[in-house]
Amino acid sequence: MAQALGAGADWTTMAPAIVLGLTALILLVVDSVSPDTSNRPLLAGISTLGAVIAGGLAALSIVSGTGEEAIMLYDGALVVDTMSLFFTLIFTSVTALVCVASYDYMKGQPYQAEFYSLVVLAATGMTLMASSNSLATVFVSLELASLPSYGLVAILKKNRGSVEAGLKYFLIGALSSAIFAYGISLVYGVTGHLQLEQVASNLNVEALPGILGLGVLMVLGGFAFKTASVPFHFWAPEAYEGAPAPISAFLSSASKAAGFAVAFRVFVTAFPIGDVAATVDWVLAFQILAVITMTLGNFAAATQDKVKRMLAYSSIGHAGYVLIGLAALTGGNDDWVMGGAMMHLLVYGFMNTGAFLFIALVENWGVGRTFEDYNGLATKAPIACVAMTVFMFNLAGLPIGAGFMSKYVLFGAAVGAGFWWLAAVGAVNSALSLYYYSRVVKAMWIEEPESELTIRSTPTGLYVAVLAAAAATVLLLPAFNPVADTAINAALTLLG
Repeated sequence: MAQALGAGADWTTMAPAIVLGLTALILLVVDSVSPDTSNRPLLAGISTLGAVIAGGLAALSIVSGTGEEAIMLYDGALVVDTMSLFFTLIFTSVTALVCVASYDYMKGQPYQAEFYSLVVLAATGMTLMASSNSLATVFVSLELASLPSYGLVAILKKNRGSVEAGLKYFLIGALSSAIFAYGISLVYGVTGHLQLEQVASNLNVEALPGILGLGVLMVLGGFAFKTASVPFHFWAPEAYEGAPAPISAFLSSASKAAGFAVAFRVFVTAFPIGDVAATVDWVLAFQILAVITMTLGNFAAATQDKVKRMLAYSSIGHAGYVLIGLAALTGGNDDWVMGGAMMHLLVYGFMNTGAFLFIALVENWGVGRTFEDYNGLATKAPIACVAMTVFMFNLAGLPIGAGFMSKYVLFGAAVGAGFWWLAAVGAVNSALSLYYYSRVVKAMWIEEPESELTIRSTPTGLYVAVLAAAAATVLLLPAFNPVADTAINAALTLLG
């Protein structure tokens, strides 16, 4: 059941998004007062504080049970429930880590105020994506998250790789937005409504089955682009490799989670599979996407010789695992299947962000990008390398952190739903991923350096962000029960 609130109460339930939006505005005011400011402590401090406050408000709402009954706002255009609050925690956690890490990474770079403003604006868009309950607000919030991301990828204007990656990302993103908007128009043409529950109520699969089916598939394509699912993935390796490493972390963790948040809500709420299966079986479509995405992502990652590009393809593989949350529906275990996908996205937010931030740390030291360049790195920076080892083994699913538990729950839920073959494909791909993740660990701890390694500095912000991400990844294991309960409750709220 959904609870409708008057306008006077809207600001309290949407407080995390409002705090993020106000934080971005404060950063823009600082920039307008002092356009050439390079006061990194002030800029990074405002951004991090805004993200932490927004995340704290979301956590308080979850603990107080605010989202257990869905709260509809603005005639159903937005909804606040446990799922939206759960994803807000992911976005704000990643944003805070990225802002702390950028304190050192952006040292000496121009456009620092713009950088932090764009990060927080993108996070605001992602938070609104998780709360969107209308195809119109889905599209607007998705663009609010995407447009700053294009600028962030190309923020290093004197770096050819960054600018080229930003241009490619923008062009492919524009094409994907056009496909997504056209799909929305087809759905509206059939149902006469954009609000998700009303779309479901007005479905008339017998009147215009071809148009409805095409519209649903085009909407699916838009989400597949946002989550970097095969075959809509080809922008991701280029964008992640060319972007500043903290932005690669931001896009591959928070932006991916935002895409899944919207996909979960739109397909479960607007296109009930029992009503549209005869016209377009989107569960089958997601099964195909899941298998292809996790397999191609992992095999491509195994062939890379650069660590950052390997992580880019690895993130595609993890998108395939999370797709099981939609691909294994209708098996009678829907709450655990979708809840398992949400659990994995939360843990993935820490371990993947930490891995990319470690790469930013290595770039700060002037070490190269290949696996061989990491040889012997543990002799110079053992603490950071311990953190990177935690990230690699958790991404592979070894039982030294919450990465193991999230995969175990997700694959186990798929088996319980009768889709054992999806879990089997996921397990085989996880085994394959251990090969290329262990290459990083082997290079850091076992191999001898090919040349003399020199650590020129100890960037405080990057170190703090990397160690915080590693600590969260490990500590989420003993605290996994409340995480699992929250994720299951979020799935139950959505599934009704």
